[in-house]
Amino acid sequence: MKHMTPREIVAALDRHIVGQHAAKRAVAVAVRNRWRRQQLPEAMREEVGPSNIIMIGPTGVGKTEIARRLAGLVDAPFIKVEATKYTEIGYHGRDVDGMVRDLVELAIRMLRDEQTEVVRVEADRLTEEALLDLLIPPTEIERATPDADEDSAQRRHKSREKLRVQLRAGELDDRPVELKVDAKGPQVGVMATLGVDQFDPELQGLLERMMPAQSRTRRVPVREARKILFQQSCDKLIDRDKVSEMALRRTENSGIIFLDEIDKLAGTDKAHGPDVSRQGVQRDLLPIIEGCTINTRYGPIKTDHILFIAAGAFHGAKPSDLMPELQGRLPIRVELEDLTREDFVRILTEPENALTRQHVALLGTEGVRVEFTPDAVDELAATAFRVNQSTDNIGARRLNTVMEKVMEEISFDAPQRQGEAIRIDRAYVTGRLKDIAEDADLSRFIL
Repeated sequence: MKHMTPREIVAALDRHIVGQHAAKRAVAVAVRNRWRRQQLPEAMREEVGPSNIIMIGPTGVGKTEIARRLAGLVDAPFIKVEATKYTEIGYHGRDVDGMVRDLVELAIRMLRDEQTEVVRVEADRLTEEALLDLLIPPTEIERATPDADEDSAQRRHKSREKLRVQLRAGELDDRPVELKVDAKGPQVGVMATLGVDQFDPELQGLLERMMPAQSRTRRVPVREARKILFQQSCDKLIDRDKVSEMALRRTENSGIIFLDEIDKLAGTDKAHGPDVSRQGVQRDLLPIIEGCTINTRYGPIKTDHILFIAAGAFHGAKPSDLMPELQGRLPIRVELEDLTREDFVRILTEPENALTRQHVALLGTEGVRVEFTPDAVDELAATAFRVNQSTDNIGARRLNTVMEKVMEEISFDAPQRQGEAIRIDRAYVTGRLKDIAEDADLSRFIL
């Protein structure tokens, strides 16, 4: 995990997310505390728990984006899950343990990608040799007596080196070759219906051993064969047990689970009907956030130090409506502010991935040069803010729908307008959004 100070984390988040300084400071401190914990003596290290957070704020104000960007900054395994897709044990639906297993799977992919870079040089060498074997397969006589004819071996070596030069130059990329690839057997019965993550990890391993991988021959061009052979070479060079062990440790010490829509679990105490499993899901979540051991196909994992960031709008409920025990495991609460018109202007212009820059870049691929004037940006922000006020407040997501409406005609005609320079000003924005501005009811359907 990368080590960044809280100020560095907040500064990095500021490049992509406007405002919400309280939330940024909270997650920055939570992540830094994980690094501080690693510096403690082992006996004390186990006693220090994660600074779990609950974010409170309407949709579209940056809750998910803060958590996602945070994980990317520190190279931590991260998943976002919707609390509403989990159900109480005993009811049809996904078990809450699945979120931990999904996090481990993601960590496995991260570690595998890292180990691939470690073995890349050797894997490239093996891939090249395997491609040359496919391009110049040995004859039956050479297979039977490889050292019988020295002249033949020298001719073969010269031909191989000549092909090696052509292969590296890309001259053979379109030549077809035949190679064997492993294809896993189809999942059978209930496995295909429910998915393997619903099974006990030991049962998963048993079923996989009972259905070994099958080989089949494919005829593909060299450029595609190179990718397949590179993957096969990496599989041989990478120590799977080491990857699994490292992934489990990274998940335990650096993993982040973003639990969205947790407010949907708070509320009524109905004993039947669609809300029957709300309290049950809270009870099932509690031991995971509190700290327990989950069995995965790669081994057991402890959730004691996984960082949980919960989030919800809490329009019809309050954080205090959650179980007291669950509240206690989410001790840090931060409220995210509603976005103002000025915030919308900043969102359209300041972030590195600002919407205006995205549309300029997209149309640039068609040879169309687009420029947004300051008054156009101001009008876009004002319209989005006004529609949010008069209809449902969906935060910054409203900017996407407003921008798409404004850019619709230009985007459609872009291939025929190659080489043009288009200046989008307030008058153009007002004209495109005229119907929406005049009819508030219409905006409910368009935006």
